[in-house]
Amino acid sequence: MDNTTDGTWNSLPVKLNENILQTLDDMKFTHMTPVQSACIPLFMSNKDVAAEAVTGSGKTLAFVIPIIELLLKREEKLKKMQVGALVITPTRELALQISEVMQQFIQKFPQFTQILLIGGSNPAEDVEKFKDQGANIVIATPGRLEDMFRRKSDGLDLAGSVKSLDVLVLDEADRLLDMGFEASLNTILSYLPKQRRTGLFSATQTQEVEKLVRAGLRNPVRITVKEKGVAATSAQKTPSRLSNYYTMCRSEDKFNNLVAFLRQHKHEKLLVFFSTCACVEYYGRALETLVKKVTIHCIHGKMKNKRNKIFADFRTLKSGILVCTDVMARGIDIPDVNWVLQYDPPSSASAFVHRCGRTARIGNQGNALVFLLPMEESYVSFLSINQKCPLQRMPPIRDVVDVLPKLKAMSLADRAMFDRGMRAFVSYVQAYAKHECSLIFRVKDLDFASVARGFALLRLPKMPELRGKTFPDFTETTVDTDTIRYKDKNREKQRQKMLKEKDETPLPKKNFTKNKAWSKQKTKKERRKKKSAKRKLDEASDVDDEDMKELLNDTRLLKKLKKGQISEEDFEKQITSAPKTKQKTEGPARDSSDEQDV
Repeated sequence: MDNTTDGTWNSLPVKLNENILQTLDDMKFTHMTPVQSACIPLFMSNKDVAAEAVTGSGKTLAFVIPIIELLLKREEKLKKMQVGALVITPTRELALQISEVMQQFIQKFPQFTQILLIGGSNPAEDVEKFKDQGANIVIATPGRLEDMFRRKSDGLDLAGSVKSLDVLVLDEADRLLDMGFEASLNTILSYLPKQRRTGLFSATQTQEVEKLVRAGLRNPVRITVKEKGVAATSAQKTPSRLSNYYTMCRSEDKFNNLVAFLRQHKHEKLLVFFSTCACVEYYGRALETLVKKVTIHCIHGKMKNKRNKIFADFRTLKSGILVCTDVMARGIDIPDVNWVLQYDPPSSASAFVHRCGRTARIGNQGNALVFLLPMEESYVSFLSINQKCPLQRMPPIRDVVDVLPKLKAMSLADRAMFDRGMRAFVSYVQAYAKHECSLIFRVKDLDFASVARGFALLRLPKMPELRGKTFPDFTETTVDTDTIRYKDKNREKQRQKMLKEKDETPLPKKNFTKNKAWSKQKTKKERRKKKSAKRKLDEASDVDDEDMKELLNDTRLLKKLKKGQISEEDFEKQITSAPKTKQKTEGPARDSSDEQDV
């Protein structure tokens, strides 16, 4: 796609501010992309916009420019604490990137201030910064923004500040919903004025996004920007200048192939996607050792404070490798990425498209490669049909060497590496089980022994998926893994302390507690039964021997009466004298008086 041939900025039906044109010129953006030429005039003429365009098509400028233009046209100038524009985006990296672009434009407009509200920083500091500097433009992630609305007790009335809102932009809207931000978005939308312009930008249009369009936009103009030369019925969702490849190899050969590929492309800029944070931690450390003379960074969702710096550092590199999860898959613009490698296919087909979109951005050339197992080959056809994303098979990677023994040696040398490998394997299997394409990616089809060899595991972990199975094809290490020590002396000291405490705990008592759980419950039941029986016995014991004799005597008298052996008068006389028998046993004083009465 020649994304930059849709006319110059001066050819727009609406005239842009001179300072904006100057900034575009400074940024070397001489021509518009299709999404920019379609969205900017509509936005500036006060229309709500719902735009779907392939990833890397220049959506950021399609809303940054109209935001500034609309704020400039306000009749009342914005005060320090009045928010005129709000941009919500799913990840802090994307928010940071939008903020950088926005900053380049508002440098020429000192009347506007912006604030970035994202996770990974202290919320109290954000409150103080907002109160101190104010903000006319807010760029935020949903979680932090929702938190800021609840900070009235800290002196920040954000609900009051957004009453002056002119423009709301939801960037990567489908991902906002995928990541579970729907409740946060509803809360945020409830604070915003209805009279506003809203822009919704996304690479894919889902049913959830459609609901959001209906809820948050008023009579929106829908824009779908397709690749040039591609029929509307088969709109390609990845940039046309992207060469999309796949390669197939067994589980135990995947990592060897990856290392060989990275060694051959170390002078380029590459992203390597893994399915889980634990896999990034494990394989990222391994690559740092196995691929020499290249800068390698790791980034995933569980990194809190480090993520922003790592992202910023990698963006400035001319060459290097970023090992990451899908936290980097959406909207992130990293300059000059040559290759996007997908070591693990993502959990959803749409995420595949977004991962690929990190390269071949704004009309540049780029390449993507996904590693597939032989049983996953039908995924190629699925992507071609479901995502309009054709893949071509790459020739076998050359000069592949076995690096798995080195990976095993790293685990033997440091327990931290051993732990990472075990966690990575477990997380990989669990992620595989949750794959959206469950007909292709089936856990029951996985060769666990082969996967474990590919992870260079010393032994198999205990996990439900492996319970009751034997793996003759997997050879465990002869080394007792409990003897593997941490290189970090403090961690090892802590581990030894815990082991010592464990040893000092009397085993019989512990085993008894563990193994007798069911029998204990049985004993409790038996005890309850005994108590119940005793209670009944105690209750029954209220009927003493004397009462029993009296009852038997009454029964005999009744039988005699029926047989005619005694008259009714005799029966009445003997029955009424029965209590006296009982009273005899109840106390000597009453007994003597009763006898006298008779």
